[in-house]
Amino acid sequence: MSTTPTPGAAFEAAPKAASAAAPATASAPDVPPAAAPPYRGLPLRHPTLPPVPMLTDPESAERYGPVFGPADVTPLDCDLTRHHAGTPIGERITVTGRVVDSLGHPVPHQLVELWQANAAGRYAHQGDQHDAPLDPNFTGAGRALSDADGRYAFTTIKPGPYPLGTPGDPWRAAHLHFSLFGRAFAQRLVTQMYFEGDPLLAHDSVLHAAPNAAARRRLIATCTPAPPLPGRPASLTYHWDIVLNGPSATVAPA
Repeated sequence: MSTTPTPGAAFEAAPKAASAAAPATASAPDVPPAAAPPYRGLPLRHPTLPPVPMLTDPESAERYGPVFGPADVTPLDCDLTRHHAGTPIGERITVTGRVVDSLGHPVPHQLVELWQANAAGRYAHQGDQHDAPLDPNFTGAGRALSDADGRYAFTTIKPGPYPLGTPGDPWRAAHLHFSLFGRAFAQRLVTQMYFEGDPLLAHDSVLHAAPNAAARRRLIATCTPAPPLPGRPASLTYHWDIVLNGPSATVAPA
């Protein structure tokens, strides 16, 4: 089971094992060779206590895990630009795609969560001590349910890069955190999505912790200019399919 990484530059987490990725296509962007040292994680990510064994029924973890949210998912949850009275600062984008299984069949009614930094590269979280400004009109978290065809869509602000806070002060490329819950909390999968053409892709040690170039390409969304989605404001569109398991899925680093 993957657990929620605490948002923030000081609490950065890598994508989790066998999580999700877009299938490689002929138009998929290439990933430049790494120009950063290998990602080792941060001490704050390391467990301080041993795992708790489930001696009886493994599904008993469902009785202790967090709930999916205080209320049902609403259409407003997936538009992060409308969560406050004012308009957030930054480039408005829409990220859309499909959740599919290893055979390409749609996976409907999946809870998809997104969290991210704002346009200045700062998370709305007390653990983030990056000296970039906060945006009072942007919290950076949303939810959506995939439809009958497995499609999901988020409208949000393109996140900014930020320093990782490790020796040498390397920078993270702009990215979105994604979570899928499957049918139970114990099935939760966590990964990250990047943007094609970002000059920091070669320097992002978390991205390059993925096992090979093909796996890294599947973590990168492609820009696909399209008309606004019904009921959504005009925004630049990125496409990113999430593939669960099989040869097209990403085996992301722990």
